[in-house]
Amino acid sequence: MANSKGGSRKLLWLMMVLVVLSSSAAAAAIYLVLGQGSGDSTSAMQVQATPERRAPIFVKIDPFTVNLADDVYGTRLLYTGMSLKVGDTETREILEEHMPQVRSRLLLLFSGQEARELTGPGGKEALADKVLAVLHDPMTEHQPELAIEDVLFTEFIVQ
Repeated sequence: MANSKGGSRKLLWLMMVLVVLSSSAAAAAIYLVLGQGSGDSTSAMQVQATPERRAPIFVKIDPFTVNLADDVYGTRLLYTGMSLKVGDTETREILEEHMPQVRSRLLLLFSGQEARELTGPGGKEALADKVLAVLHDPMTEHQPELAIEDVLFTEFIVQ
């Protein structure tokens, strides 16, 4: 029985040490959590000042197939699909409401291009700039300025 009393005292001491250690760990964790919330107000303000992530708004334009301006190789075709990245829902709604007019402007623009210009270095970027310029003109009177941020070609084949 002497062994069982010694063993139970060791167990009692071990349990007391574990209680003290776990209490200390819990106290340290609470201190750290509460200390972060009230002690460092500048980092809390920075977190609040960070803007929320906005989902991008895209307007898909169905693909075009157009005859390009004649060059030394004869008649060439352009097949292109594109999406417009816009800054707000109002711009998306205006573009969707006037989609026939948008497509007509783009068709006229694309049919006036030459294949060598489009396939050369920077040809697609130059075409994207021209698309932005064509769509910048208002489609109706009293139309607010369109917030078109980028032109994204999703398909592009010159043949």
